[in-house]
Amino acid sequence: MINYENVLLELVKPMADDPSSISVKQMESLYDDEILLHVYAKNDDIARLIGRKGQMAKAIRDTLAIAGRNEGKRIVVKFEEY
Repeated sequence: MINYENVLLELVKPMADDPSSISVKQMESLYDDEILLHVYAKNDDIARLIGRKGQMAKAIRDTLAIAGRNEGKRIVVKFEEY
C-alpha cells in the first residue's frame, strides 16, 4: 500500500520557500475507499502550492488521484494555511 502522506509531502516540499513549514496529515474519512489529506503551510507557501487559478493544486490532486485509482481509493487533498 502506498503511503500517500509521504508521497504528497515529497511532492510539495520542493515547491515551498520554506520546506520545513510544510506538513501533511491524513485524516479519518467517512468512507472506506477515501483517503483525506490536509496540506498545512504558511501563507506565502500555500499560495505557491495552490498556484494561479488553482492550477498547481489541481495538478497535485490529479497526480494523487491517478495513484489512488490503482488501489481503488479516492484521494481528497485540501490545502490550509496556518
